[in-house]
Amino acid sequence: MGCAPSIHVSQSGVIYCRDSDESNSPHQTTTISQGAATLHGLFIKTDAADSIPSVLAYQSRPAPPCSGPRRRERGEPGAARARAPHCCAIEAETQTSHSSVKASTTEVQIGPMRLTQDPIQVLLIFAKEDNQSDGFWWACDRAGYRCNIARTPESAIECFLDKHQEIIVIDHRSSRYFDAEAICRSLRATKPSEHTVILAVVPRTSSDQEETSVLPLLHAGFDRRFMENSSITACYNELIQIEHGEVRSQFKLRACNAVFTALDHCQEAIEITSEDHVIQYVNPAFERMMGYHKGELIGKELTELPKSDKNRADLLDTINTFIKKGKEWQGVYYARRKSGDSIQQHVKITPVIGQGGKIRHFVSLKRLRCTNENNKQLYKSHRDEKYTGDNSQSESHSFRCKNRRKDSIDVKSITSQSSDAPSLQTRRYSSMARIHSMTIEAPITKVINIINAAQENSPITVAEALDRVLEILRTTELYSPQLGTKDEDPHTSDLVGGLMTDGLRRLSGNEYVFSKNMNLSHSHLSVPVTINDVPPCITQLLDNEESWDFNIFELEAVTNKRPLIYLGLKVFARFGVAEFLNCSEATLRAWLQMIEANYHSSNSYHNSTHAADVLHATAFFLGKERVKGSLDHLDEVAALIAATIHDVDHPGRTNSFLCNAGSELAVLYNDTAVLESHHTALAFQLTAKDSKCNIFKNIDRNHYRPLRQAIIDMVLATEMTKHFEHVNKFVNSINKPMASEENSSHSEGGDCACTANVKNFPDNQTLIKRMMIKCADVANPCRPLELCIEWAGRISEEYFAQTDEEKRQGLPVVMPVFDRNTCSIPKSQISFIDYFITDMFDAWDAFAHLPVLMQHLANNYKHWKTLDELKCKSLRLPSENN
Repeated sequence: MGCAPSIHVSQSGVIYCRDSDESNSPHQTTTISQGAATLHGLFIKTDAADSIPSVLAYQSRPAPPCSGPRRRERGEPGAARARAPHCCAIEAETQTSHSSVKASTTEVQIGPMRLTQDPIQVLLIFAKEDNQSDGFWWACDRAGYRCNIARTPESAIECFLDKHQEIIVIDHRSSRYFDAEAICRSLRATKPSEHTVILAVVPRTSSDQEETSVLPLLHAGFDRRFMENSSITACYNELIQIEHGEVRSQFKLRACNAVFTALDHCQEAIEITSEDHVIQYVNPAFERMMGYHKGELIGKELTELPKSDKNRADLLDTINTFIKKGKEWQGVYYARRKSGDSIQQHVKITPVIGQGGKIRHFVSLKRLRCTNENNKQLYKSHRDEKYTGDNSQSESHSFRCKNRRKDSIDVKSITSQSSDAPSLQTRRYSSMARIHSMTIEAPITKVINIINAAQENSPITVAEALDRVLEILRTTELYSPQLGTKDEDPHTSDLVGGLMTDGLRRLSGNEYVFSKNMNLSHSHLSVPVTINDVPPCITQLLDNEESWDFNIFELEAVTNKRPLIYLGLKVFARFGVAEFLNCSEATLRAWLQMIEANYHSSNSYHNSTHAADVLHATAFFLGKERVKGSLDHLDEVAALIAATIHDVDHPGRTNSFLCNAGSELAVLYNDTAVLESHHTALAFQLTAKDSKCNIFKNIDRNHYRPLRQAIIDMVLATEMTKHFEHVNKFVNSINKPMASEENSSHSEGGDCACTANVKNFPDNQTLIKRMMIKCADVANPCRPLELCIEWAGRISEEYFAQTDEEKRQGLPVVMPVFDRNTCSIPKSQISFIDYFITDMFDAWDAFAHLPVLMQHLANNYKHWKTLDELKCKSLRLPSENN
């Protein structure tokens, strides 16, 4: 077995040990070859004082016997050298056996932190070898410690700075060779010694001598005193006690550096005080928040710092009552910065139990409340610091409040310094100060300020709940739910992806360009000059246009796919549109003809028949009592015009398709509400281009502007990405308040009062108009079954055609389930009704009272469910097809 680890001897006289694989002890038999002569033992040349022999013989020694007293009898050096070859094997064997006594590393727990402690290292400082040094040597060997021996002060310091031993044993029995206390002070002057235990070996005193004081040793830097005792067991016990006592404690303290590093880099302000509220620690974030330097705070009582007068008079008493009982307190507190400004903080104070089971510390975590006032104060303070040249604070100030769900914001662009642009900085800070001192407040800002004020006097639980409310209010999509959690059905996922998202990517070279000339030429059915000139067969059909069960497909057939102009003339006459616009019936007829000509009859779904169907539904909704009572004549006219133009020049492809294909329209409208923006813009362009069909040419400008805005708003509301936002706003702003009013009013005039209140708020009227056209646009599932089935077939065919074209052009397939070879139409209808229709029509029915529609919806849903359960993928059962 190997028994000779390498030993390096420095010129200053320290033995450096490089352990072998089998031993961690450096004190092994070593053979040095010098020329042809081989010497057993090791001779160390030192630079010690004259009183120390210039050459110290450090010979190998045998291991202590395995049994009996663990003390070897010292022999003559020559004898030792003679036994050296044999002793080498014995010592290596002993060391190997001891290596199993102690693991190489030890796990240590400090609070919730788990640490791994490396094997203990020991430095023995003895000027010469004797029984005492041997006792500690073999004690280290038994304990599994790594041990080094130094003979001079210089070599001791050199070794310690290299190894950083946890335990140092210094021979203090005699001052003949070196001054032990001077060595200790020199070691203590080094930084690594902060966590080192230094042991003084003092001579044994006789029983008749007075015990000497240990204070001089403590003053010199020693931690412990060991009465001379060369017994290996005594030395071993001493070292083991030190390891499990001071060394373990120092190791835990050293690990606390990691905790302090974390505190120093924490974004939340942290303050630690004693039980008497004396400040013991503040982190840099606290310094930045409060404007103080650490040196100005440590050692001061909290009562010495200025207080803000914005807190309730009894707030401090309330806090003290909590924390003195060992309870945690958290809430809103105003603190005064060094500059004198008051800032609002969310504070959490936690008592820490220490010695004697009593409260010994209070830990305070402080976070800025997200208020305009805080931002104003902090920007002002930082600006003042810049103007006065106070650059002592860190440049990494974070003046914006943190959102707890996001990373904190470091406004380095505001705090960065540039020597070549001081005037730019001055303007920047001046502008920022003006921005934060503005009195213009948005409604949401007023709401947030009200909640902030309410938090100040609220219990902790309420304050925390209001904090959560503030987080929600600061999101951008207040009314949009988290998609993807309601239904994992692929049909639903594809519908959501295809209808509610923009394009996935832009593909150069695959631009999709559609032309307004794509629509097929109309037949030469004569256009009526007036409503009285309508053919009898069409007139007969239109007699039933006020009924929800009106069959738009029959009108499509008898009008040669031009139902919009005929239905438009009838509906517009019923609602007095020409009178409101101050235009002739001929102008209105020309306008309807022009709009219908710009619908693509080649589209299976988005054609003028769909526009006529939406116009019919809108007129039906406008006839409902509560809707009629909530809207003005201008709103009615705007709704009818919006329904007529809402899909004009539709290419039969979705917004996602156009964005992915890189169409001109997608580029023009920045991939946002592409088709809806195009429909309204084109309709107004076409209307203004030709005086013969300009229905707006005679309307007063004061009426035109709100009319145009209402039309645009309604058409844009049909864009599906805002579907849930519109529905949720309607429910929260219309349904719920109206239900509360109805519940509180038992009189017959309650409904009239409700609609009157809606009229008093234009925003509510806007929500009603949006909801109305949205429901009219997708009302197919609420039509009679045969009409519902026809519409389902048409929309499916249009989606099939889109999927086919996406595959041909190599575009992303936005709705993969609409593959004509695999699609289940019943499944797609069920998903559409579940995800988009049910909730919206429940809300609309609660407002407009639509029992017929809701019954149709239930019947149609049952039809699709039946087909799906029978694994039928078509519109009808095979037995029902003629």
